[in-house]
Amino acid sequence: EAAKFQDYFAHDEALASVPSHRALAMFRGRNEGFLSLNFTLPDSDDGVHPCEHLIANHVGIEAANRPADAWLNEVVRWTWRVKLLTHLESDLLGELRVQAEEEAIRVFARNMKDLLMAAPAGLRPTLGLDPGLRTGVKVAIVDGTGKLVAHSTIFPHQPRNDWDGSLHTLAELCKTHDVELVAIGNGTASRETDKLVAELMKKHPSLALTKIVVSEAGASVYSASELAAQEFPNLDVTFRGAVSIARRLQDPLAELVKIDPKAIGVGQYQHDVNQLKLSRMLDTVVEDCVNAVGVDVNSASAALLTRIAGLNATLAQNIVAFRDANGVFRNRHDLKKVPRLGERTFEQAAGFLRIAQGDNPLDASAVHPESYPLVSKFQAAAACDLAQLIGNSKALKSIKPADFVDANFGLITVQDVLSELEKPGRDPRPEFKAAAFNDAVTEMKDLVPGMVLEGVVTNVTAFGAFVDVGVHQDGLVHISVLSDRFIKDPHEVVKAGDIVKVKVMEVDLPRKRIALSCKLDAALPTAGDGVAKDRQSSPRGASRQSTATAKQPQRQQQGSAPLKSGTLGDLFRKAGVAK
Repeated sequence: EAAKFQDYFAHDEALASVPSHRALAMFRGRNEGFLSLNFTLPDSDDGVHPCEHLIANHVGIEAANRPADAWLNEVVRWTWRVKLLTHLESDLLGELRVQAEEEAIRVFARNMKDLLMAAPAGLRPTLGLDPGLRTGVKVAIVDGTGKLVAHSTIFPHQPRNDWDGSLHTLAELCKTHDVELVAIGNGTASRETDKLVAELMKKHPSLALTKIVVSEAGASVYSASELAAQEFPNLDVTFRGAVSIARRLQDPLAELVKIDPKAIGVGQYQHDVNQLKLSRMLDTVVEDCVNAVGVDVNSASAALLTRIAGLNATLAQNIVAFRDANGVFRNRHDLKKVPRLGERTFEQAAGFLRIAQGDNPLDASAVHPESYPLVSKFQAAAACDLAQLIGNSKALKSIKPADFVDANFGLITVQDVLSELEKPGRDPRPEFKAAAFNDAVTEMKDLVPGMVLEGVVTNVTAFGAFVDVGVHQDGLVHISVLSDRFIKDPHEVVKAGDIVKVKVMEVDLPRKRIALSCKLDAALPTAGDGVAKDRQSSPRGASRQSTATAKQPQRQQQGSAPLKSGTLGDLFRKAGVAK
C-alpha cells in the first residue's frame, strides 16, 4: 500500500515551490501513516541552527565568556526547538494545505466547465449502448426530444456470443426509430461493442449511422438517484444508464446537470479537499454554464431549470407541471402564469429561458423581455420588420448604439442587444467532433511504444492531462511533453473533451500505466530510463485521484503562490528556506 508514496520516502523540496498536487500527495501519505513531514534547515558554519542566531540577535544574547552564556544559549536553543519550530511547522503546513486545496478546487472547476460546455451532437434520435459482458449490453433509444422510446438487452459478447442476433436486433431498432447517432459507453466491453456497431454500419449503410464513444462517468450514480427514479419509475436501473449515455451525446450540459459534479471525477485529489468549498465552487460553475447557454423552457428537465438564475427546485417543478398540464409555452409572458413565479423572478430568469418557434422570435434569443421596446426602436431606425432585422448584419451594423442610450438602456445594454440580434440564440459551445479510435487497438496489450493514436482528453491536472485512447485505461501526457514550448499550466494548451494526437512512450502492463506524449517526434525512452510516477496512466473514475501521488521531474516544477506573510513566516524566510 505504501508503494505509491515511495518517491517521497527521501524527498526534499523548497517550501515555496511545492505544487498543489505534490503537496496533497504528501499530505495523503502522512494521513495514511506512510510518511512523516518536517521542515529542515542547514546548520550554520558554527554548527548552530540559523534560527537560533536570529533569536539570539533579536533578544540581544551573544557569547561574551560570561558565566551565564551557556545557560542563555540553551534557553535560545529550547525556544527554537520546543516552542517556535513546532508552531511554525503547524502554521506553514496549514498554509500549504489551504493553498494546495484551493488550487485543486480550481482545477476541478475548470475541468467541469470544459466538460459541461462540450459540443452537443444535437437533438437527433440516438441509440445509447451501456456495454457489458456477462450481463449483456443495455440498449436505449431516445428521440429528438430526449424521450425514451425503446429499450432492450443484447448479448453479443461472452459467454453467450450472440453476435448475429445482436446485429439483427440493433438494425431493426435503428430502422424503426430512424436512429441517426449511436452513443457507446466507454466502460467494460466498450471496444468490443464499438466493433459490433462498426459491423452494423458496414452491413447496413442505408441506416447512415454515426457512432461515438461517450464517457459514462457518473452514469451509474444517476441510474440509482432519486431523480432518475422520478423520471423513469418503471424502468430498470440498468437501462437508465443507457438513457443517460444517449442523452449526454445529444446535449452534455442538459444531462450532466442531473449528476452530482463530484461523481464525474475530473479533478485531482477531490476527496482530500474541503468538500463544502468544492461543492460550492462546482455548483457555481454549473449555474454559470447553464445560464451562458440558456435552456429551452419547453423541453428542459426540472434539474436543468433549477440551475437557471432566479429559479429553485420548487419553481422548476412548477414550470414542468404547468407545461405538462397546459401544453408548451407560446411566449415568455406565459411563464408568469406558473404558480409562485412572480415579477421579480421573471426579471431574473426570463432572459435565460428560450422558446423556440413561439409567438415572438425574440423569445428564442437571449434578449430579455424588458429590452423588447429597444428592439422596436431598432426596427424603426432600420425601417424593417422584426423578421428582417434578426440576423441582418448589414442593417444592425448601420445602427449607432449611442443614439439609443437613455435612462432605461445604457450603452453596454444596447451593444449587447445588437450583438444578440446579429446571432440570435447563438450557442457558445464549439462545433461537435468525434475522436477516431484505432480499430486495431482495443486493450493495453495492443499498445506499442512509438504508436501514434487519436484520443480524447478526459481530465486535466496540474501535472498533465489524461487521455482516453480506447483501451479502458487513460494514459498520462506529462506537462513537460504537452507542448513544444514551456507551459506552467496544462490548461494553456488542452481542456477536457479536446481531441488530440498522442504518441505512446511507455506501457507498463503490470501496473496498468501508459505514458503518452503530444510531441509526436519525441524519442522513445531507452531501457533503464524509467518514467516518473506521475507520468503514468490512471484508472478511470475516482482511482484517478490516487495515481497522481508521484513527484514531477524537478525541471518542470509548477510553482504555487507565495505563502502568506506573517511574523513566523518572515522569520522562516529570513532563515533561507523559502524564497
